[in-house]
Amino acid sequence: MIAHADAARVVVYTREGCHLCAAAEAAVAEVCAETGDSWTRIDIDDDPDLRARFTEQVPVTFVDGKQHDFWRVDVGRLRKALGRRR
Repeated sequence: MIAHADAARVVVYTREGCHLCAAAEAAVAEVCAETGDSWTRIDIDDDPDLRARFTEQVPVTFVDGKQHDFWRVDVGRLRKALGRRR
């Protein structure tokens, strides 16, 4: 379930051509489909501030507005984090 970044519980900061980003998006999509939570992706190359902030860390995953993971998504940790309500 893709949602606007302000409404999504999970946000994945990515960039085009990043194989780790594709894997992170797939993992987040799978877990969010199981839990019913919303998620979205944001391409850091569309925003100079995000590109400067995350340039070497993508993908970066946020849950409820707080950084959760970078480079890889631990699906067990993600499920646990989503089990806690906002």
